Amino acid sequence: QVQLVESGGGLVQTGGSLRLSCAASGNVLSNDIMGWYRQAPGKQRELIARITSGGTAYVVDSVEERFTISRDNRKNMVYLQMDGLKPEDTAVYYCFSRRLTTATYSWGQGTQVTVSS
Repeated sequence: QVQLVESGGGLVQTGGSLRLSCAASGNVLSNDIMGWYRQAPGKQRELIARITSGGTAYVVDSVEERFTISRDNRKNMVYLQMDGLKPEDTAVYYCFSRRLTTATYSWGQGTQVTVSS
């Protein structure tokens, strides 16, 4: 079991920036894929970004010019730098890890990001 704890959410004005952090503990393997989903009110949870232990990153088209994902394998941390935030980025952001061998997901509790217009 992997435990994930997010931090860094909050209220920001349009055009502002936030940096989300996620700390992984427990049965963490170095080659777990880590990343972020988000869920806006009334919408399904959607993938935002993921990154391998080797640093290969994928960010969805809708935010790739504004969001950057990174990770620190030594600290078991993954980050999401969000710039140029828009009201439509308002959502609960969830950190996840995925075990390569079993495709098992672990989830954090989520952190709220609210962007005011």
